[in-house]
Amino acid sequence: MQLSVSSYSFSQYIRQGKLTQLTAIQAAYDIGLRAIEFIDLTPPAGVTETEYAKQLRAEANRLGMTINAYTITANLFSGNADDDAKEVKRLCDKVDVAAILGAPVLRHDVCWSLEKGRSFDFMLPTIANNARAVTEYAATLGIRTCTENHGYIAQDSDRMEKLVLAVNHPNYGLLVDIGNFACADEDSVNAVSRVAQYAFHVHAKDFIKRPFSAGTTDGYFQTRECNYLKGTAVGEGDIPVKQCVAVLNRAGYTGYLSIEYEGTDDCLVGIKTGFDNLTSYINEICHP
Repeated sequence: MQLSVSSYSFSQYIRQGKLTQLTAIQAAYDIGLRAIEFIDLTPPAGVTETEYAKQLRAEANRLGMTINAYTITANLFSGNADDDAKEVKRLCDKVDVAAILGAPVLRHDVCWSLEKGRSFDFMLPTIANNARAVTEYAATLGIRTCTENHGYIAQDSDRMEKLVLAVNHPNYGLLVDIGNFACADEDSVNAVSRVAQYAFHVHAKDFIKRPFSAGTTDGYFQTRECNYLKGTAVGEGDIPVKQCVAVLNRAGYTGYLSIEYEGTDDCLVGIKTGFDNLTSYINEICHP
């Protein structure tokens, strides 16, 4: 397994104006990382998304860095076929951006809410058809697509397994976020064990957990069952990250573990701590 970092991990510094997505590449390199993934691009004024993608790739190339994934928001179930078709077209355009970045993987969401009175299973055939259309286009450019367990609805491991099986395309898999299963109150080890075989990409994330009975707590957000989570450096929270890495290794996963830091402490410190912890886990589990 190899390590990378999501540009999302630098959000604290980007919001404060200390970094941009472009300068985050150097920051990642200085920490010791040699790969970075990008979320939805935010080019400066007067710069197109295509131009910015070229700038990011040039900077990565300058440092000998790999851009290993491009992750974007999406909604593949609107209840309206015309709107769904527009979203599929938009995602195919994002595949083109991934190609400019040199990213071999594009991750997209599939839905953010259940249509009133409808179930995930009701929405699944439409979502799967739309995701298949995107991955069929991506395959022509040599880019694999995947969906993350993300957004409370498409988050449980059983739903994610249903999704990848419904899309039923060799170019489509899952982005397995080790921490995100906790947002749906699911045990991460059990969840990763279920979906590891479908992993095209992995996010390494950690949370501090608190039960509902703890009451409202500063810096915490609520899970689907109204328990509490707070982001922290990978390896410093309550998610059994090391065991999840072992599960992925046993399943034969050899791709990237991308650090996604969501804590409130200094983001560079949080990323570096996660990098050190994950390096230790990989050395112990994958290279004993």
